[in-house]
Amino acid sequence: MSTSASQETESQFLALYRAGMPPLYVCLVAFTWGVHDYFITVQDEIKYIWPQKLNFSKFLFLWIRYYTLILLLFDVIQIHVFTLPGVTSDDVCVAMDSVIRVVGALSLWSVEIIMQLRVYALYDCSRRVAIFNFLLFLGSIAGFLYVLIFNAERRRAVIADAIHLPLAGCPVIDTSIEWAQWVPATAFEGILFGFALYKTASSTTERLRKGNQISLYSLILRDNLVYFFGVACLLVVNNLMVVGVTHIPWFSYGPFHAAVGILTTRMLINLRKASCQSVMVSSGLVNEANITDRAPLGTWQVPARHPEDDSTFSLP
Repeated sequence: MSTSASQETESQFLALYRAGMPPLYVCLVAFTWGVHDYFITVQDEIKYIWPQKLNFSKFLFLWIRYYTLILLLFDVIQIHVFTLPGVTSDDVCVAMDSVIRVVGALSLWSVEIIMQLRVYALYDCSRRVAIFNFLLFLGSIAGFLYVLIFNAERRRAVIADAIHLPLAGCPVIDTSIEWAQWVPATAFEGILFGFALYKTASSTTERLRKGNQISLYSLILRDNLVYFFGVACLLVVNNLMVVGVTHIPWFSYGPFHAAVGILTTRMLINLRKASCQSVMVSSGLVNEANITDRAPLGTWQVPARHPEDDSTFSLP
């Protein structure tokens, strides 16, 4: 019996030890990716974002931009410090498990606020669309918090038999409904994607019927689809990893944190850059003389065409 128990403990230790190794390296890759993207886009940030007066749009950009870098650094420090002997314990692992998810959710929720505003603008400032999406947003947060509390209450019992093992950090063991942690956010992203996809399809049909102009409005739609599709894929892969369907080892939230921040900041920089340039058409750039003023897109400035041009659009 003792031999069998010893072999079982050794087998459990090896499995948990292997499961804890990928995050040590992947979090460094994610941090490097985030820093690299920062340095290759900081020139555009200085040129297009910094000159603006401080407003809600600029605040959200700067918050997501630098919170992402702080979050990636936090991932690296937390994961590597927890490998030191004597750092981890039942209380520390239970608390940090929740903290890691909350700090990641803050990034995602901040971005989802921006995307709700973009959908709101795309649908001509429809209050119904805004209220509908905001209620779903609150529902996704409530669902996230419910699963978080449910898992936290059971986390101590789940890791009790493994916490004494000499592992590189806290045991990588999922609770019964760990897979459901990001399901509310995934569902909400899917709904926002549906709104953007519908508007893109209708806008493309209308543009093909009237001409081939590529407007700032089309740029917004394109970036919406790229972002929604990218984040939805990340959330789905994350959920599949948790339930073990993909057989991909857990490699931390680092890549998810980096991708969400990079996609969003690039999207906002592209929007600001396009709003500062001439509207593009299929045959070339529109002459600057054709642009009489600039209509605001929230607090972003959108080049507006002459009133007689039937392709004019304005997004408040």
